[in-house]
Amino acid sequence: MTRPPAPADSASLPRLRELDLLRFIAVAAVVTHHFAGVRSTVWAGRDAQKIYPELAPVAHFGYLGVQLAFMISGFVILMAAWDRRAGDFAVARVVRIYPAYWFSVVLSLVLFLVCGAAVPYGDGDGPVLRFLPNLTMLQDGMHVASLEVVYWVLWVELHFYVLITLLSRAGITYGRCVTFMVSWLLAGAYAKEGGSELLQRLFFPETAPYFIAGMAFFLIYKFGSNTALWLIIAACFALSVHYLVDDISPLNAWEGVHEIVIPAVLAAFFALMALVALRKLSWLGWRGFTLLGAVAYPLYLMHETVARAIVKVFFPHPILDRLTILPVITVSVLVAALLVHWLVERPLQNLMRPRLASAMAQIRRDGAPAPGGAPPAPPPQDAPDVREVQDAQAARRDAPESPPASVL
Repeated sequence: MTRPPAPADSASLPRLRELDLLRFIAVAAVVTHHFAGVRSTVWAGRDAQKIYPELAPVAHFGYLGVQLAFMISGFVILMAAWDRRAGDFAVARVVRIYPAYWFSVVLSLVLFLVCGAAVPYGDGDGPVLRFLPNLTMLQDGMHVASLEVVYWVLWVELHFYVLITLLSRAGITYGRCVTFMVSWLLAGAYAKEGGSELLQRLFFPETAPYFIAGMAFFLIYKFGSNTALWLIIAACFALSVHYLVDDISPLNAWEGVHEIVIPAVLAAFFALMALVALRKLSWLGWRGFTLLGAVAYPLYLMHETVARAIVKVFFPHPILDRLTILPVITVSVLVAALLVHWLVERPLQNLMRPRLASAMAQIRRDGAPAPGGAPPAPPPQDAPDVREVQDAQAARRDAPESPPASVL
């Protein structure tokens, strides 16, 4: 009989390069969907399915990559928050998600001003008016349209981060995580039953099953199999299939086909995450997967922005026909994502991290200045993530039933 793995401290968990690979695959699927599988802003109203009928049957379902990304997020965000104070987790998230996002928002405005490449706007609306609200990443909450359609995912992620921060403030333990996950799943069902718009916006029941399943997979990875966790995962699968098929967007609907493909693809995603949780994919340890994971986020943010500008300027073109423009925009967005990761994300993260850590330390001191002569505390390093999972940190004993001494 196989013994379950011993509980491991999150700080000492091995680098999960298999998740780096899966995150890149998820984003690549979304990119393929927008480039060859749907009427997107890249082709200025032209239907990509008609431009690339050879790729359309597969590319059409690339939107499901978002669901895999949500599950991965549930896994790695709980890993990031485990054994960490809420304030440090918040600092790590801000440092992680904002630098590339700010650059993406600025780039979207610049390309509009330079060549007129932008998503469609209504009368009296435009990227200039949307720019400042979009910089906050809170534009959806303010009923301001996003500069890029893909930003909707970030608003959903922010909902999840807030809930995890509240859980972290209470103290993350194994038992509290299970209670949190079950309560969240039920609260979403109650919100749907009652038709409460407020509760549905708080608990986002249509996407919650992916995050909850990801959290359950992490607990299995960290502590070993548990029947209750597998039952939670099964419930998440059932609800995710129902919500996605029942509320499918008209752009993604394919009558008689999506009803079969969606359950099959989601089952494959859940199976992949189960293999990760059971440590069956740990052999995927190639270091190149780390780079793929690193560029996944900027690639997601900018692929439509960059491709739309290239298409607007160079397509149709005497040389760049439909068969040559696709590899051109694909290579271009990959190169752009690499450059943003190296030249924007990393420098800005190194600049922001110590300053936000110092600000958090002053908050914990109730505004008092740092003790004279005391060396500054080292900035908190980002916790294990899809793109930058730490190889090792200071070893600490895991106390799964004891909340942190300080919750901020």
